[in-house]
Amino acid sequence: MNTLFTQELIANIEETDAVLIDIRPIAAYNGWTLEGEKRGGHIPSAKSIPLQWTEYMDWIEVLEEKNIRKEQPVIIYGYTKENSTMMAQKLDKLGFQQIMTYNHFVDEWAANWDLPLDKLPRYKHLVYPQWVKQLIDGQQPPHFDNNDYVICHSHYDHIEDYRKGHIPGAIPVDTNSLESTETWNRRSPEELRETLQNLGIRHDTMVVIYGRFSSPVYDQEKFPGKSAGHLGALRCAAIMLYAGVQDIKILNGGITSWETEGYDLSTKPTKPTAVDDFGITIPAHPEYMIDTPEAKQLLASDDGELVSIRSWEEFIGNRSGYHYIERRGRIPGAVFGNCGSDAYHMENYRNFDHTMREYQEVETAWKDGGITPDKHIAFYCGTGWRGSEAFWNAWLLGWPNVSVYDGGWFEWCNDPENPIKTGEPDQSILKQI
Repeated sequence: MNTLFTQELIANIEETDAVLIDIRPIAAYNGWTLEGEKRGGHIPSAKSIPLQWTEYMDWIEVLEEKNIRKEQPVIIYGYTKENSTMMAQKLDKLGFQQIMTYNHFVDEWAANWDLPLDKLPRYKHLVYPQWVKQLIDGQQPPHFDNNDYVICHSHYDHIEDYRKGHIPGAIPVDTNSLESTETWNRRSPEELRETLQNLGIRHDTMVVIYGRFSSPVYDQEKFPGKSAGHLGALRCAAIMLYAGVQDIKILNGGITSWETEGYDLSTKPTKPTAVDDFGITIPAHPEYMIDTPEAKQLLASDDGELVSIRSWEEFIGNRSGYHYIERRGRIPGAVFGNCGSDAYHMENYRNFDHTMREYQEVETAWKDGGITPDKHIAFYCGTGWRGSEAFWNAWLLGWPNVSVYDGGWFEWCNDPENPIKTGEPDQSILKQI
C-alpha cells in the first residue's frame, strides 16, 4: 500500500485510470464540513463509499453500482489516516492489488483554494442526523440562522407510525393533509394554507422533514403506501416548496439514519402551534407543479422531457402498479426514469441505507438518457410520490427548470381520450440508473 502526497495524487488522477474513493460520511461528500476543514465537498471524480457502510453493505452490489473493478488502482482518502488504513485493509481482503491512500485532504487539499472541490449545489437542504440532533439540543448546527423551525414526521394516514417512535419534538404530518384523497394531486391553495398554518408553518419557517422506511410488499398489503413514510415525506416537501416554504431540509435517509447513529426516539406527542398567516400568496412557486395540459405541451416540445419515474413493469404495461388503478401502460413520448422495483420503492435513486444516491451517478444516468438541465424536465409516476423524489434529486442539483407532473399516470389514464402505449418502446430509454 502506497501513501501519496498531494502532487502525486494529482498526477495519478490526471495520468492513470485510478479510482478515487471518498470514505467520509456522505454528508461530507455532499458539501458539509464535519471536521473543521476550511472548504466542504469532495475531490472531483471521487466516488462515495463511507467507511461506516462497510459494516453492513453488500460489497458486490456496491462495487458494481460504482463501476469499480478489482484490477483497477484505487486511491482512498478520508478524514484520518487510521480510517484510510482500515478501508485499505478491507479492499486488500477483497482482492484489490493496487491500493493507495491520501492522508492530506483536510490540511492540504481542502485548505488550498487553488485545488478543486465538487459539492451538491443545494447540499444545505439535505441534512444529516447530527445536524438535527444539534438543532433539538438547542445548539447551533452549521448554516442554521432561523429560530423558527418545525420538524415534521411524515406518514400516510397512519398515525401509529408516529406514535411508535419519532424524533423528539417532531410533529406528525399526514400526506393526506397536503394531497387530495380523491385525485392524489396537491390540494388547493386555500387548503394548503390552512394545513400549513395549522402545522405552525409560515413561508419563512424552516421545515425539517423525514419519514420511516419499511419495505412494503405490494401483493400482500392493501395499503402499501403506509409503509413508505420517507417517500411520502419527499412528496410533502415538494408540495411545501411549491406552496412557498423557503427553507426545507430533508433528513437524508429518514428516520433510519437517525436510528443508525444510535439516537433515541420519543413516543411523547408534540402538538403543533398554529400560526395566523402563512405570509405570502400560495403557490409562490407554481412552476414546480404542472398539470395535464402543460404535460401535453411538454411532450410536444423539443425543449423538455416528461420523465416516467416508474418501474419497468409499469412502464411497458405489465402491471398498473396500484391496487386502485386498473389501466396499464405509459404516456406516449415519456422517457423512462426507472424508480426501482415497484410503486413503493426507489432503489435506483437511493443508496442501500436509504440516503440519496451519489448525485453524479443519478445525473450521469439522466444525461445518458437525454435528461439534461438545459431542458424543462417534469417527473411523474402514478400519483406523485416517486416523481417528487426524482424532482428533489434534480432540485438539489440546482437544475433550473424542473417540475412534478402532479396528475401522473392516475390522471392521464382516467381520461379515455388520452393515448396509451404498452410494450417495449422503440426509442432510447434510460435503463442505466
